[in-house]
Amino acid sequence: MAMQDLVIYGAGGFAREVAWLARSIEGRWRVAALVDDDPAAHGRTINGFPVMALDAARAAFPQAALTAAVGDPALREKLVGRAAAAGFACATLVHPRVEMSEWVEIGEGTVVCAGNLLTTNIVLGRHVQINLDCTVGHDVVMDDFTTLAPGAHISGWVHFGRGVYVGTGAVIINGHEGVPLTLGDGAVVGAGACVTRSVAAGTTVVGVPAKSRG
Repeated sequence: MAMQDLVIYGAGGFAREVAWLARSIEGRWRVAALVDDDPAAHGRTINGFPVMALDAARAAFPQAALTAAVGDPALREKLVGRAAAAGFACATLVHPRVEMSEWVEIGEGTVVCAGNLLTTNIVLGRHVQINLDCTVGHDVVMDDFTTLAPGAHISGWVHFGRGVYVGTGAVIINGHEGVPLTLGDGAVVGAGACVTRSVAAGTTVVGVPAKSRG
């Protein structure tokens, strides 16, 4: 497959990490630009990549695909909407140092960083982000725009709603066949938390065992 230009929506730390990820996929992606919505950032160069407005990047690289490199699920969804309106198709990026079985489904725009282990019968929706060194067990389903921060560990039979955020080092224990442990749409799991039961939509849980904040 010929190399293709890639535009990364974001210009922060994770965007730089995604640029490295893309360049690690040998012969596949040429990182063309970073996109920032702040006009003050335009014209800068970060790690050798120009920072541009979205429309300028689309005009300069009309054949490029795009990935949104921000961890916040709600913001990422907004950026993906803007990119689609500008005419960009979205790239799916999986670092070569990811171990996973053939029974893993990965949706459009999803990013899986280095060091991750995904076992079997896993479904990742669109624009999911799995950051560095996470483990995902069997029969896990992640809906669109879910984020795992670095070092999260997900046991089997866990289902994530849309836009769930799991903080660094959090652990989610297993559900059961036919009765998965669920995290509702927009749920947030704090860094280092241990989730032992289902979490309602829009709820933030912290601590060991994880409990609703406030």
